[in-house]
Amino acid sequence: MKTKVLVTGGAGFLGSHLCEWLIKNNYDVLCIDNYSTGSKDNIENLLKNSSFEAIRHEVTLPFYSEIDQIYNLACPASPVHYQKDPSQTTKTCVHGAINMLGLAKRTNARILQASTSEVYGDPEVHPQTEGYWGRVNPIGIRSCYDEGKRCAETLFFDYHRQYNLEIKVARIFNTYGPKMNPFDGRVVSNFIVQALTGEDITIYGKGEQTRSFCYVDDLIDGITKLMNSSSDINGPINLGNNSEFTMIELAEKVLNLTNSKSKLIFKPLPLDDPRQRQPDLTKAKTELDWVPSVSLDDGLKETINYFKKIVG
Repeated sequence: MKTKVLVTGGAGFLGSHLCEWLIKNNYDVLCIDNYSTGSKDNIENLLKNSSFEAIRHEVTLPFYSEIDQIYNLACPASPVHYQKDPSQTTKTCVHGAINMLGLAKRTNARILQASTSEVYGDPEVHPQTEGYWGRVNPIGIRSCYDEGKRCAETLFFDYHRQYNLEIKVARIFNTYGPKMNPFDGRVVSNFIVQALTGEDITIYGKGEQTRSFCYVDDLIDGITKLMNSSSDINGPINLGNNSEFTMIELAEKVLNLTNSKSKLIFKPLPLDDPRQRQPDLTKAKTELDWVPSVSLDDGLKETINYFKKIVG
């Protein structure tokens, strides 16, 4: 009998890639999504597959099904989207975690939480290890997401300690690739869309802040390895790419790969925008035998080709 897997946020960027991986690897997949930021187009190629089912559902409400594994990915992940309705973002993180943990407890399912590098805030430790508790503003404009994800992690570990639930917590760093929403406000999609349409490339601050960019195929490999790892490996585990680039370096790569004539313009840095972001991947390598393999140049080429079909 096939393992039945529930993916919340399954029509989103990461969720749809995960659903594709699961179908290719012979799982039965139940995708739930409220389509607030996800898209039916992302899962259209799966809808005729007898092993795939999609249901419109809001994770802040209880959900009932017989499940073997749960990937809890549901939540807007870009500042543009999660700041649009901040109270709902926090509810999605917290109530969604409570509902999915309750389902996992009832069905004795293994459950994975898609947490985020944002739990580290604007870090004073670089690169960030899982043992670092973070430097986060609890009342800032990004707090709905940062604190929501931190609370979800708390709930996961409390359910593990209190009910012996099998949990996995992945702290996901900046991920990019095909199926990204071109208008989600993330730096990779922003730069590519601006370059392809000939608009100015918008750099915030001096462009010296750094990020580490993980291609989506690597990330999906990481979270599925974590889900299927030994039961004594709970996390949190950083998943991302530890090659670090400034925003200026990223912009220059996008301009070169698109042969764009767009110019760089500079605007004030948003509130609470982290200065540095790079994962320490020692734990992922040691416990999961996982390291990212796709270079930024190769990943950007694939992502640019995808965006050319939409906005090019």
